[in-house]
Amino acid sequence: MKPIVLVTGGSRGIGAATSKHLAIQGYAVCVNYISNEIEANKVVAEINDNGGVAIAVQADVSQERDVIRLFNTIDQSLGKITHLVNNAGILFPQMPISAMTAERINKVLTTNVTSYFLCCREAINRMIEGGAIVNVSSAAARLGSPAEYVDYAASKGAIDTLTTGLSLEVANKNIRVNCVRPGFIYTEMHADGGEVNRVDRVKSSIPLQRGGKPEEVAAAIAFLLSNEASFITGSFIDIAGGK
Repeated sequence: MKPIVLVTGGSRGIGAATSKHLAIQGYAVCVNYISNEIEANKVVAEINDNGGVAIAVQADVSQERDVIRLFNTIDQSLGKITHLVNNAGILFPQMPISAMTAERINKVLTTNVTSYFLCCREAINRMIEGGAIVNVSSAAARLGSPAEYVDYAASKGAIDTLTTGLSLEVANKNIRVNCVRPGFIYTEMHADGGEVNRVDRVKSSIPLQRGGKPEEVAAAIAFLLSNEASFITGSFIDIAGGK
């Protein structure tokens, strides 16, 4: 039987690259998206055209009702989930904390943190022994993103703690929980923050002197999900070019 994986935020960037990479490795993939149906369907079509198995499911994973519907759809269309990639996330235009509103902060925390908790809950209640979860955090959790995205960085710090706590909570069920922390990666998310060329601006500060590619993050995620990482849990891989 094929392993079954949910990739949240799977229509673009790291999520899309991960969905395609895992499909090549033999996973049946649920590509979750919140609004970008066209791009999600493109990812699914590419997977299916190449002989894989994939579906696209719309759901706002920050909303409990949507998460329950999402997992029930996977149950009915693919079967019980065996692997989860928590990747959905948002950020807003750069600003210092002194200018942030409660509305912005709460939206970031609900989308970037609550969604991971809810998806982890539904996944571990379905997973049998040997299941695996990878949470996508960020190097921002270590660096803080001062004067730009401290709210986003804080949300990713919460994901680091979730990874540690959950990994210990479910280890006796032989369910592994790990985390990747991407640095400056060429994705569309930087446009959401108001600076399309942000990676190019900062790449000289990265020891490897370049930004990363979504496919490089996808490869690390795939490793942590795989049996090759069967004795790894509660661990973090920084994919940040040395920064």
